[in-house]
Amino acid sequence: MTSSELESLPRPWGRLTDHIGLGVLSARFDRDLLEEVINRTGRREKRSRRLPAHVMIRYVIAMGLFFEESYDEVMRRLVGNLRKLGSWVDDWQVPTASAITQARQRLGVAPLRALFERAAVPLASAGTKGAWLARRRLMAVDATSFDVADTDANVERFGRMGSGPKASAYPKLHVAALAECGSHAIVGAVLGGCRTGERTLAADLVPAVGPGMLVLADAGLFSFELFGRFAATGADLAWRIGASVSIGHLRWLPDGSYLALIYRPGLSAERRHRLAEQARAGHEIPIELARLVRVVEYIVPDRNPDGELIVVVTTVLDPHDIDASDLAGAYQQRWEEESALDELKTDLRGRGEVLRSKTPDLVEQQMWGLLLAHYAIRALLLDAADPAGYDPDRMSFIKGVRVVRRQVTDQAAISP
Repeated sequence: MTSSELESLPRPWGRLTDHIGLGVLSARFDRDLLEEVINRTGRREKRSRRLPAHVMIRYVIAMGLFFEESYDEVMRRLVGNLRKLGSWVDDWQVPTASAITQARQRLGVAPLRALFERAAVPLASAGTKGAWLARRRLMAVDATSFDVADTDANVERFGRMGSGPKASAYPKLHVAALAECGSHAIVGAVLGGCRTGERTLAADLVPAVGPGMLVLADAGLFSFELFGRFAATGADLAWRIGASVSIGHLRWLPDGSYLALIYRPGLSAERRHRLAEQARAGHEIPIELARLVRVVEYIVPDRNPDGELIVVVTTVLDPHDIDASDLAGAYQQRWEEESALDELKTDLRGRGEVLRSKTPDLVEQQMWGLLLAHYAIRALLLDAADPAGYDPDRMSFIKGVRVVRRQVTDQAAISP
């Protein structure tokens, strides 16, 4: 196209950055939704700026997609195609890294967190393979940590693992997450310092679960109190327990599982025995002291060559509702959350990479952007898998990342 033909093309209105989109991701986080969370969190800019709030939300999500790129290079990827097409011939320049950081500081954490809470909902449809068991949506809770930039402020907020010469090289951000097993979509997250226990963080995920779910968790998350808090939501649970958890056997069931009591910590052996006797006699047990569960025990030879016994306690008490073999198979779906967290840490972040934001608020902002980028890619993969009847587990996440990265660059001029 000649320069005269370029000159004759209609020019988009407004600032260059007003037209930044995230290509194929825009459908998940459209402009109206961005404006809603900006208003709700009080981050509306008070004067016209080169990098307004809605642009910076998209930019932070793009940081999750192009994790290894510099701040200004991420911006170039978003606007570069506009300039190549000749849509602008003015002297607009890509903002400096300093200007981008200042705009991120003005935006803060709240809009990204609010956008995730608003947009990240379970994705699986009734026909999604691997997403359901006995009309219950399979969900999993897990936790992981991310290295963050080694600054005094980050150390103070997030802490290091270990101490003295054995302390971790970087401060660590701890993330507890709730994932939908069928889609690998993370639909709940809590951020905290690495010295905050997994159970403490996971307790804040309770509002994200509810009736119609079967929530899975590993032994590291089990406690009598936390199990009870999740059960009180109306969701069903299937949680692995360790050998240190005391179980009061009540009676065997036809499928090889058995009914039992789990006890509040600190009860004497005599008190636990009396409670079990009361339960066998059909008396009601104070829920603050003990809880009736069903126990499924099994081994998985290919995962546990030494024959380690896996013990899962569940709130699904009727074996005719879900039998022991199906519950054991469902618990193995908990590995899907580990896969989702690995996608975040390896495929998006890059193995061994550090969240390089220098201040705690920007670290958390960057983490929410990473979570939003992961969610949007997983949603796109599910949209592709469901109509074809594929199990989303068979869809390559890293291929999805590559496609989205190309689309973001190629469709930078598409405004949502």
